[in-house]
Amino acid sequence: MSFQPVVAFTGLAGWAQLKRSGAEQMQRFAASDAMTRDADYFRAHIGSVSTAAELVGDRRLLSVALRAFGLEGDINNRYFIRKVLEDGTLSPNALASKLSDKRYLKLSKAFGFGDFATPRTKLSDFADGMLASYRTASFEAAIGKQSNELLLALNADRELPGIALGKGSENGKWYAIMGSAPLRQMFQTAFGLPQSFVRLDLDQQLSTFKAASERYLGTGNPATLASDEMRERLIRLFLARSESSPTGSDLAGQNAALTLLSRSGRPGLSRLY
Repeated sequence: MSFQPVVAFTGLAGWAQLKRSGAEQMQRFAASDAMTRDADYFRAHIGSVSTAAELVGDRRLLSVALRAFGLEGDINNRYFIRKVLEDGTLSPNALASKLSDKRYLKLSKAFGFGDFATPRTKLSDFADGMLASYRTASFEAAIGKQSNELLLALNADRELPGIALGKGSENGKWYAIMGSAPLRQMFQTAFGLPQSFVRLDLDQQLSTFKAASERYLGTGNPATLASDEMRERLIRLFLARSESSPTGSDLAGQNAALTLLSRSGRPGLSRLY
Protein backbone atom coordinates (compact mmCIF):
# COMPACT_ATOMS: atom_id res chain seq x y z
CA MET A 1 0.00 0.00 0.00
CA SER A 2 1.28 3.43 -0.93
CA PHE A 3 0.18 6.70 0.65
CA GLN A 4 1.24 10.23 -0.21
CA PRO A 5 0.27 13.17 2.00
CA VAL A 6 -2.36 15.51 0.64
CA VAL A 7 -1.98 19.28 0.69
CA ALA A 8 -5.13 20.85 -0.70
CA PHE A 9 -3.90 24.41 -0.19
CA THR A 10 -0.69 26.37 0.05
CA GLY A 11 0.31 29.20 2.37
CA LEU A 12 -1.66 29.88 5.54
CA ALA A 13 -4.60 27.70 4.49
CA GLY A 14 -2.27 24.77 3.80
CA TRP A 15 -0.58 25.26 7.17
CA ALA A 16 -3.94 25.19 8.94
CA GLN A 17 -4.80 21.96 7.12
CA LEU A 18 -1.50 20.35 8.17
CA LYS A 19 -2.06 21.37 11.78
CA ARG A 20 -5.40 19.51 11.67
CA SER A 21 -4.48 16.41 9.69
CA GLY A 22 -0.67 16.19 9.77
CA ALA A 23 -0.37 13.61 12.57
CA GLU A 24 -2.84 11.22 10.93
CA GLN A 25 -1.25 11.65 7.50
CA MET A 26 2.20 11.08 8.97
CA GLN A 27 1.05 7.81 10.56
CA ARG A 28 -0.40 6.53 7.27
CA PHE A 29 2.70 7.64 5.34
CA ALA A 30 5.07 5.85 7.73
CA ALA A 31 3.03 2.63 7.35
CA SER A 32 3.32 2.61 3.54
CA ASP A 33 5.07 -0.32 1.88
CA ALA A 34 8.15 1.62 0.72
CA MET A 35 8.75 3.16 4.13
CA THR A 36 8.27 -0.19 5.86
CA ARG A 37 10.77 -1.91 3.55
CA ASP A 38 13.37 0.79 4.15
CA ALA A 39 12.86 0.61 7.91
CA ASP A 40 13.09 -3.20 7.97
CA TYR A 41 16.32 -3.19 5.96
CA PHE A 42 17.92 -0.47 8.07
CA ARG A 43 16.98 -2.18 11.32
CA ALA A 44 18.31 -5.53 10.11
CA HIS A 45 21.69 -4.28 8.86
CA ILE A 46 22.79 -1.09 10.64
CA GLY A 47 24.00 -2.95 13.74
CA SER A 48 26.69 -4.72 11.69
CA VAL A 49 28.14 -1.41 10.42
CA SER A 50 31.35 -0.49 12.24
CA THR A 51 32.97 2.07 9.94
CA ALA A 52 32.04 5.01 7.76
CA ALA A 53 33.33 3.08 4.75
CA GLU A 54 30.82 0.31 5.42
CA LEU A 55 27.96 2.78 5.71
CA VAL A 56 28.69 4.65 2.47
CA GLY A 57 29.24 1.29 0.76
CA ASP A 58 25.62 0.31 1.34
CA ARG A 59 23.45 2.67 -0.69
CA ARG A 60 20.20 1.66 1.04
CA LEU A 61 21.58 2.31 4.51
CA LEU A 62 23.23 5.54 3.38
CA SER A 63 19.99 6.73 1.78
CA VAL A 64 18.12 6.37 5.08
CA ALA A 65 20.95 8.03 7.02
CA LEU A 66 21.19 11.04 4.73
CA ARG A 67 17.42 11.53 4.44
CA ALA A 68 17.17 11.56 8.24
CA PHE A 69 19.21 14.78 8.19
CA GLY A 70 17.79 16.29 5.02
CA LEU A 71 21.01 15.53 3.11
CA GLU A 72 19.65 13.06 0.55
CA GLY A 73 21.06 15.22 -2.25
CA ASP A 74 24.53 13.98 -1.25
CA ILE A 75 23.76 10.32 -1.95
CA ASN A 76 26.35 10.22 -4.75
CA ASN A 77 29.00 12.21 -2.84
CA ARG A 78 30.24 9.15 -1.01
CA TYR A 79 33.85 10.26 -0.52
CA PHE A 80 32.71 13.58 0.94
CA ILE A 81 30.22 11.93 3.32
CA ARG A 82 32.80 9.34 4.37
CA LYS A 83 35.23 12.17 5.22
CA VAL A 84 32.54 13.98 7.24
CA LEU A 85 31.81 10.81 9.19
CA GLU A 86 35.41 9.70 9.74
CA ASP A 87 36.58 13.12 10.97
CA GLY A 88 33.96 13.14 13.72
CA THR A 89 33.02 16.30 15.60
CA LEU A 90 35.44 16.63 18.52
CA SER A 91 38.26 18.39 16.66
CA PRO A 92 37.87 21.98 15.41
CA ASN A 93 39.71 20.80 12.29
CA ALA A 94 37.10 18.13 11.53
CA LEU A 95 35.39 18.71 8.19
CA ALA A 96 31.91 18.83 9.73
CA SER A 97 33.08 21.52 12.16
CA LYS A 98 34.25 23.70 9.29
CA LEU A 99 31.10 23.45 7.15
CA SER A 100 28.56 26.25 7.51
CA ASP A 101 25.66 23.80 7.09
CA LYS A 102 25.45 22.20 10.54
CA ARG A 103 23.36 19.27 9.34
CA TYR A 104 26.67 17.55 8.52
CA LEU A 105 27.82 18.08 12.09
CA LYS A 106 24.61 16.47 13.36
CA LEU A 107 25.06 13.55 10.97
CA SER A 108 28.63 12.90 12.09
CA LYS A 109 27.75 13.25 15.77
CA ALA A 110 24.80 10.87 15.44
CA PHE A 111 26.94 8.03 14.06
CA GLY A 112 30.07 8.69 16.12
CA PHE A 113 32.52 6.97 13.77
CA GLY A 114 35.19 9.61 14.33
CA ASP A 115 34.41 10.32 17.98
CA PHE A 116 34.27 6.95 19.72
CA ALA A 117 36.11 3.63 19.57
CA THR A 118 32.71 1.97 19.26
CA PRO A 119 30.29 3.81 16.95
CA ARG A 120 26.74 4.56 17.98
CA THR A 121 25.45 2.06 15.41
CA LYS A 122 26.12 -0.59 18.05
CA LEU A 123 23.66 0.94 20.53
CA SER A 124 20.42 -0.99 20.96
CA ASP A 125 18.21 2.05 20.40
CA PHE A 126 20.19 3.57 17.52
CA ALA A 127 17.96 2.26 14.74
CA ASP A 128 14.79 3.47 16.48
CA GLY A 129 16.06 7.03 16.80
CA MET A 130 17.44 7.20 13.26
CA LEU A 131 14.27 5.77 11.73
CA ALA A 132 12.09 8.23 13.63
CA SER A 133 14.09 11.07 12.06
CA TYR A 134 13.96 9.33 8.67
CA ARG A 135 10.17 9.03 8.75
CA THR A 136 9.73 12.67 9.76
CA ALA A 137 12.15 13.94 7.11
CA SER A 138 10.57 11.73 4.43
CA PHE A 139 7.10 13.00 5.28
CA GLU A 140 8.30 16.60 5.16
CA ALA A 141 10.02 15.94 1.81
CA ALA A 142 6.75 14.57 0.42
CA ILE A 143 5.01 17.74 1.57
CA GLY A 144 7.81 19.76 -0.01
CA LYS A 145 7.08 18.28 -3.44
CA GLN A 146 3.73 20.05 -3.22
CA SER A 147 4.78 23.21 -1.34
CA ASN A 148 8.33 24.22 -0.49
CA GLU A 149 6.97 26.89 1.86
CA LEU A 150 5.12 24.30 3.93
CA LEU A 151 8.25 22.14 3.99
CA LEU A 152 10.23 25.05 5.44
CA ALA A 153 7.46 25.76 7.96
CA LEU A 154 7.40 22.13 9.16
CA ASN A 155 11.17 22.06 9.44
CA ALA A 156 11.20 25.28 11.49
CA ASP A 157 8.47 24.07 13.81
CA ARG A 158 10.51 20.91 14.48
CA GLU A 159 14.04 22.34 14.63
CA LEU A 160 13.62 25.63 16.46
CA PRO A 161 12.69 24.28 19.92
CA GLY A 162 15.98 22.37 20.10
CA ILE A 163 17.98 25.48 19.23
CA ALA A 164 15.93 27.73 21.51
CA LEU A 165 16.26 25.43 24.53
CA GLY A 166 19.86 24.45 23.84
CA LYS A 167 22.93 25.58 25.69
CA GLY A 168 24.90 28.56 24.49
CA SER A 169 24.59 32.29 24.17
CA GLU A 170 21.96 34.29 22.35
CA ASN A 171 24.44 34.93 19.55
CA GLY A 172 25.32 31.25 19.42
CA LYS A 173 21.67 30.36 18.86
CA TRP A 174 21.42 32.88 16.04
CA TYR A 175 24.53 31.38 14.45
CA ALA A 176 22.90 27.93 14.68
CA ILE A 177 19.88 29.31 12.81
CA MET A 178 22.12 30.99 10.24
CA GLY A 179 24.06 27.72 9.84
CA SER A 180 20.95 25.78 8.83
CA ALA A 181 20.12 26.37 5.15
CA PRO A 182 16.35 25.71 5.56
CA LEU A 183 16.05 27.87 8.69
CA ARG A 184 18.08 30.68 7.17
CA GLN A 185 15.86 30.72 4.09
CA MET A 186 12.72 30.76 6.22
CA PHE A 187 13.94 33.61 8.44
CA GLN A 188 15.16 35.69 5.51
CA THR A 189 11.80 35.41 3.82
CA ALA A 190 9.85 36.06 7.02
CA PHE A 191 11.88 39.21 7.67
CA GLY A 192 11.75 40.40 4.05
CA LEU A 193 15.52 40.32 3.58
CA PRO A 194 16.85 40.30 0.00
CA GLN A 195 18.78 37.32 -1.39
CA SER A 196 21.94 39.44 -1.57
CA PHE A 197 21.82 39.71 2.24
CA VAL A 198 24.05 36.62 2.43
CA ARG A 199 26.94 38.63 0.95
CA LEU A 200 27.25 40.68 4.14
CA ASP A 201 29.81 39.64 6.74
CA LEU A 202 28.51 37.38 9.51
CA ASP A 203 28.54 40.05 12.22
CA GLN A 204 26.41 42.31 10.06
CA GLN A 205 24.03 39.48 9.24
CA LEU A 206 23.72 38.70 12.96
CA SER A 207 22.88 42.28 13.89
CA THR A 208 20.32 42.44 11.07
CA PHE A 209 18.61 39.22 12.13
CA LYS A 210 18.39 40.51 15.70
CA ALA A 211 16.98 43.87 14.62
CA ALA A 212 14.47 42.20 12.30
CA SER A 213 13.38 39.83 15.05
CA GLU A 214 12.82 42.79 17.36
CA ARG A 215 10.79 44.50 14.65
CA TYR A 216 8.57 41.59 13.67
CA LEU A 217 8.51 39.35 16.75
CA GLY A 218 9.03 41.86 19.52
CA THR A 219 12.24 40.22 20.75
CA GLY A 220 15.74 39.57 19.46
CA ASN A 221 16.26 36.51 21.66
CA PRO A 222 15.78 33.22 19.77
CA ALA A 223 15.20 31.41 23.09
CA THR A 224 11.61 32.67 22.94
CA LEU A 225 11.04 30.43 19.89
CA ALA A 226 10.69 27.49 22.27
CA SER A 227 7.17 28.82 22.73
CA ASP A 228 4.53 27.30 20.44
CA GLU A 229 2.86 30.68 20.23
CA MET A 230 6.03 32.48 19.16
CA ARG A 231 6.91 29.84 16.54
CA GLU A 232 3.38 30.03 15.16
CA ARG A 233 3.73 33.79 14.89
CA LEU A 234 7.00 33.44 12.99
CA ILE A 235 5.67 30.73 10.67
CA ARG A 236 2.53 32.69 9.85
CA LEU A 237 4.67 35.74 9.09
CA PHE A 238 6.82 33.60 6.78
CA LEU A 239 3.83 32.10 4.96
CA ALA A 240 2.11 35.46 4.58
CA ARG A 241 5.31 36.96 3.16
CA SER A 242 5.73 33.97 0.83
CA GLU A 243 2.20 34.34 -0.51
CA SER A 244 2.61 38.04 -1.20
CA SER A 245 6.16 37.72 -2.55
CA PRO A 246 7.29 34.20 -3.55
CA THR A 247 10.95 35.22 -3.73
CA GLY A 248 10.94 36.82 -0.31
CA SER A 249 12.74 39.83 -1.78
CA ASP A 250 9.99 42.28 -2.59
CA LEU A 251 10.61 46.01 -2.53
CA ALA A 252 9.00 46.44 0.87
CA GLY A 253 11.23 43.75 2.31
CA GLN A 254 14.32 45.32 0.79
CA ASN A 255 13.38 48.71 2.20
CA ALA A 256 12.88 47.13 5.63
CA ALA A 257 16.33 45.54 5.38
CA LEU A 258 17.89 48.88 4.51
CA THR A 259 16.15 50.51 7.46
CA LEU A 260 17.35 47.82 9.87
CA LEU A 261 20.92 47.99 8.59
CA SER A 262 20.92 51.75 8.78
CA ARG A 263 19.88 51.58 12.41
CA SER A 264 22.72 49.17 13.15
CA GLY A 265 25.18 51.91 12.22
CA ARG A 266 27.39 49.44 10.35
CA PRO A 267 29.10 50.10 6.98
CA GLY A 268 28.58 48.12 3.80
CA LEU A 269 24.98 48.89 2.89
CA SER A 270 25.89 49.13 -0.76
CA ARG A 271 26.77 45.41 -0.74
CA LEU A 272 23.07 44.52 -0.55
CA TYR A 273 22.49 45.40 -4.20
